[in-house]
Amino acid sequence: MQEIISKHKKSLTSGIFSVCSAHPKVIEALFLHEQYTSNKVLIEATSNQVNQFGGYTGMKPINFIDFVKKIAKQSNFDVNRIIFGGDHLGPNCWTNENYEVAMHKSNVLIEEYVKAGFTKIHLDASMPCKGDPKLLSPEIIAARAALMCKHAENIATDEQLEKLGYIIGTEVPVPGGENEELTAIHISKKDDIKQTIDLHLNEFDSHGITHAKNKILGIVVQPGVEFDHSKVFDYDKTKTKEIVNFISQTPWVYEAHSTDYQSKENLRDLVHDSFAILKVGPALTFAFREAILSLASIEDILMPEHKKSNLINVLIKTLLNNPQHWDKYYRGNFDSIRQQLLFSLSDRIRYYWTDSTINESLTIMLKNLQAIEIPMSLISQFFPLQYKLILSGKFKNNVNNLVLSKIQDVLADYSYACTSG
Repeated sequence: MQEIISKHKKSLTSGIFSVCSAHPKVIEALFLHEQYTSNKVLIEATSNQVNQFGGYTGMKPINFIDFVKKIAKQSNFDVNRIIFGGDHLGPNCWTNENYEVAMHKSNVLIEEYVKAGFTKIHLDASMPCKGDPKLLSPEIIAARAALMCKHAENIATDEQLEKLGYIIGTEVPVPGGENEELTAIHISKKDDIKQTIDLHLNEFDSHGITHAKNKILGIVVQPGVEFDHSKVFDYDKTKTKEIVNFISQTPWVYEAHSTDYQSKENLRDLVHDSFAILKVGPALTFAFREAILSLASIEDILMPEHKKSNLINVLIKTLLNNPQHWDKYYRGNFDSIRQQLLFSLSDRIRYYWTDSTINESLTIMLKNLQAIEIPMSLISQFFPLQYKLILSGKFKNNVNNLVLSKIQDVLADYSYACTSG
C-alpha cells in the first residue's frame, strides 16, 4: 500500500479501489477484470462481516483470506497481487458492552486480522460503548485507536510489521450503510481533519508507538458522497477545495467511503483530489442482483410453469419472513417495502444470498438457463451492454458471463478513475 500511496502523491492521478464484499461472484469478477493487468487488488472485510466469532458471513479472518485465495486460484489470479484490508476494526460489534470488554474484543479482532495476513487496518474506535457518552470526544477516539494500533504492533511478526499500514479517521459512514433517507451530506472541515491527525499522532507518541506514525496511510473523511435507499449524493469538487489543498501538503491521502453509484467522472475527480482510496461494495452486489433478476425475468418467459424457480417470489417471501437485515432500513406499506427489498440502492438483499431457500431457488434458475441457449433478442432486452459484447465476440452467450460482465461494468468505472491519466 505504501508504494501505491507514494505513486499517488507524486502524480495525483493514480489510486486504488477497495472491493468491500464477501460475495464470491463479485470477487471472481474482480480477478477476471484485473487478470491481464499488473495492478494490485485491494479486498476488504468489515468487522461485522468477518470477526473472531464469525460475523454475519460465518467467517473468521483466516477463513476469509482462504476463501478469497481459493477463488483467486480458480480464476488463475496471482494471490501475491492481493492486498487484504480490515474495515471499521474496533468496538463496532460490541457497543452494547462496557468499554473494557468491547476494547478487549477489539484487540482480539485486530490480532486475528493481522495474524491472518491483513495488512491495511482501519482503526475505528468512533463508536460509543455501554456507559460511554452518546458522542465520543475526538481525544477518546484517538486514544482508543492508539491502543488498538499498539496491540497490532506488539503481536505482528517482523514480516507483518513491514507490510502493516493504518487508516485513521472519525468521520466514517455507518458500517453497512445509512438506515434513514438523507436530505444533506456534511463535508469534513479542514480544522477537524487536522485535529484528528494531530490527536492520533500525539496518542501514538503517548502509547510508545511513535514508529507506527510512519505507517499511517490516510484518513477517512466525508467528501460529500453518499447514497441512501433511492438517491445518490454526487461529488462536487468545488466544495472540497480547502480540505484537498490541506492534505496535498501532507504525506497522507484521503480514503473515501460510500463512493458507490458515483459516475466514473466523479470517481476520477475524487482520485485527482487526493481521495486515493475509493471504497465500493453495495454497487457491486447491486449489479449482481440486477443480473440475477434479469435472468429471472428471462426464465419466466422461456420456462414452462412446472420448471420455473419462482426466484423473485422466493426472495420476497424469505426476506419478509427474516427481516433482521432490513427492518431498520426500509419503511412504508407492503408495496413500498417490496420495491425496496428488490431494488433499493442500499441493497440489503445482499445479506440473503447465502440463505439455503434462496440459494436452492437460484440454483434451479441457473440450471434452467444453462441448459438452453438464451435468444439474442432477450439478451438485448435485459442485458443491452452484454448483447453488444457478444456480437463483437468479446465473450460467449452464457449465464455466468452475463452475471460477471454486469459486475465488471461497475469495476470498469473504478479502473477508469484509478488509472493514471
